[in-house]
Amino acid sequence: MKPGPRALAVAGFAALLIGGSACGGRETPDDQGFHQDVVNGSNGAEVTFDATVLSDPVESSSHERFQVRAATGERLEVDHNTNLATYVPIHTGDGLIIHGQSYIDPGPRLGVHCTHAQTSSGCPNPGWIEFGNNYYE
Repeated sequence: MKPGPRALAVAGFAALLIGGSACGGRETPDDQGFHQDVVNGSNGAEVTFDATVLSDPVESSSHERFQVRAATGERLEVDHNTNLATYVPIHTGDGLIIHGQSYIDPGPRLGVHCTHAQTSSGCPNPGWIEFGNNYYE
């Protein structure tokens, strides 16, 4: 028996409620949520957002560091730990999705770290960077 329109609507609504995760259980970008965390000064927030690379990565102290501009306009540094995650082969102008933990340093300087799957006391949630349909975690 085929499900009726009401059953399909309920199933669709349930899928929206479960939302926040893409197929395979990954978080989907929440650019406005990221922006609101920045506005609220939410240091340490778990974030997922779209970004454009502003500078080619520089390897420094086992981290790949590069600048990005979030879809909502914020400029921030990404500190991607290459001891715990695979190097991301990006260049200026590339588009990414980043999932990690935000930080605000004095200045204020915005950044995101904990972009690796291995968790630690400073990074309690697994993170990742999506580039070119590949995940670097």
